[in-house]
Amino acid sequence: MGKSEVLQEVEVKLPHLRYTIYIGRHLLHDAARLQAVIPGTQALIVTNQTLAPLYLDRLREALCHIQCQVVILPDGEAYKTQASVAKIHKALIQYKHHRDTVLIALGGGVIGDITGFAASTYHRGVACIQIPTTLLAQVDSAVGGKTAINYPGAKNAVGSFHQPCAVFIDVAMLDTLPEREFRAGLAEVIKYGVLVGGDFLGQLAHVLLDKQALPLLIAQCCRIKARIIQQDERESTGQRALLNLGHTFAHALEAVTHYERWLHGEAVAIGLYCAARLSHNLGCLSLADVNQVDALLQHAGLPRRIPSDISLSAMYELMYQDKKVQKNKLRFILIKKLGECYVEASVSEQDVMHVLADAVSFT
Repeated sequence: MGKSEVLQEVEVKLPHLRYTIYIGRHLLHDAARLQAVIPGTQALIVTNQTLAPLYLDRLREALCHIQCQVVILPDGEAYKTQASVAKIHKALIQYKHHRDTVLIALGGGVIGDITGFAASTYHRGVACIQIPTTLLAQVDSAVGGKTAINYPGAKNAVGSFHQPCAVFIDVAMLDTLPEREFRAGLAEVIKYGVLVGGDFLGQLAHVLLDKQALPLLIAQCCRIKARIIQQDERESTGQRALLNLGHTFAHALEAVTHYERWLHGEAVAIGLYCAARLSHNLGCLSLADVNQVDALLQHAGLPRRIPSDISLSAMYELMYQDKKVQKNKLRFILIKKLGECYVEASVSEQDVMHVLADAVSFT
């Protein structure tokens, strides 16, 4: 059993709430720190069938002093549904959880989203703690308070903004993460590099696959996201929308393949390449910068092209389910240069179809 060790802390400071992101090793052993952020004497842990055998007993032991129930969901994006949320609500009601209960999300982005959404809707909002177990969730989805579930053909179509009261990022959990899922998380790291550019982008090629650098790399991503959400928590000014770089393409790819072909980060990787190509085609981004993005994705071992069997017209239609659509117009996050991105609302269907065709792989 390893000793708990906090290596980095990131503060998220919002007008109505402040919370800490703890980044370290073996944080589930730190019962005192966990207990300090629990508001009452009740908790409901939500996890999945893959993670429960690995971490559930340890977490329950840390919470042995309070009433603690568990909901174990099937593993996978296909279960990010209203039915899963209903199962959580049923347990909360069955075991008489009150407004001072806390829901604890022990899992990746799917569990984090489902649990956060359930917390936002039970008794009109109860506390939530995020314990992300995948790299993608640690650098992105567990931070910032976006929660959602899917509907057929519509990724994250129903959701809410509901900030956690704490985030515990245990990098030791990544030791049990399959290599494919680890690499999928790197897509979001590369996204942050494209958004901020500078030294952070410059160092990525050297540290992307260096697991010794993970605590600092994760902390840097969390700080970038914290700065953005502190400026625009609910996407009211457009600043937070920049975090969706590549995601309009990615969500359409996931939906057109019924969430069965790619991990979310893999779809984001393809989406980042498409966003870079679109930016170049519209005269914003140099070809050298497109190639730099492509090289980073390749270095991380991520997919970068759309397979030739995908219907591009179906992808285009699914893009209209994107949450950035306004006045029935698609809006894309484009790249002026690495480190400078913006929202563009005047991209034609012809431009989109052209870049999709450019991104198709026939190999």
